[in-house]
Amino acid sequence: RRRWITGILVLVAVAAGVYLLVNLQTYGQMSVTESYGNGGGASNNSYREFSGGVLKYSRDGVSYLDQKGEEQWNHSYQIKNPYIETGKESAVIMDKGGNDILVIQQDGIKGEIHTAMPIEKVSVSEQGIVAATLKNDSSARIICYDIAGNILVEHKTSSVGTGYPLDIALSEDGKVMQVLYFYTQDGAITSKVMYYNFGDAGKKKTDNQVSSHEYKDTIMASGFFIDQDTSAAVGDNCLTIYQGKDTPQEKVRITIDKEIKSVVHNEHYIGLILKNEGKEGCEMRLYNGDGKLVISKDFTGDYSNVKLCGRQVIMYDGKKCRIFMRNGILKFDGEMENNIMEIFPVAGVNKYIVMSADGMAKVRLVK
Repeated sequence: RRRWITGILVLVAVAAGVYLLVNLQTYGQMSVTESYGNGGGASNNSYREFSGGVLKYSRDGVSYLDQKGEEQWNHSYQIKNPYIETGKESAVIMDKGGNDILVIQQDGIKGEIHTAMPIEKVSVSEQGIVAATLKNDSSARIICYDIAGNILVEHKTSSVGTGYPLDIALSEDGKVMQVLYFYTQDGAITSKVMYYNFGDAGKKKTDNQVSSHEYKDTIMASGFFIDQDTSAAVGDNCLTIYQGKDTPQEKVRITIDKEIKSVVHNEHYIGLILKNEGKEGCEMRLYNGDGKLVISKDFTGDYSNVKLCGRQVIMYDGKKCRIFMRNGILKFDGEMENNIMEIFPVAGVNKYIVMSADGMAKVRLVK
């Protein structure tokens, strides 16, 4: 029994040592282990991680690639200014400033929506319900569509009433919608964060509105749901987190005293990239769903792309890339041979998929 216990302790110690060796050091190179050229092609293609694979899209169409770069399906269209929003199960491609929205799931196109007014913002639930902000020269409307393109809810906005909608977000089940409004009155700037419930909780409410929160001298410009019960709004000087499945209420408000350069989020964290004042570089902050500061990390360099993948913060711009772990460890700081167009972790130790103009590559972080 003593030898058996000793053997287990040795194995545990070895496993812990390997884990620490892998996760507590900074890697500087990416070694290509497999490459697939089919994912590349025209330089006007864009890529977005989605449902374990990659959406490749352009003005002419969209296709879905698995992790071996093999095309699972494709769909042709003509869109002047394609813009994509993705969730766990559903995604949408819209013609920003145009009139077309496509609802996408892993196995293909599920719906096509044609709007009567130009599209400004979109959000999609996991079932494929779409909320869109539409605008023309004189007014803006918020319309919710089912996956087949039928109108479920239509909400008119006004500059003297609600204000102008800057962002919208749908809960995972599509029953609750968050809208960030902005207006000025007597020279004062004010934002409102309103929630609309299209289920039982909102049936007896005017316009299905279940809660409203006002913020003076603040421009709330980015809103999103972290999970079914938690949502957030980010302004030019604060981060606010709301709790409640049917009637979201403000839980915590965090003052932000730096210029916000980027906002990212997933089901675990909210990430802010803040510009340092009085010194070089930026600060990366991660907050959890309760508003607790998880990490604060200064770094140098300018990265045009920032994303949260699980418990990793990935930044990239051109060929250069930097990856931070949730504990603040700098996991990678280096460059690829080609410009990075998309990158995300996959199963395996230090393994990632990288999209470039040459196609898809599986890489491993090395010293």
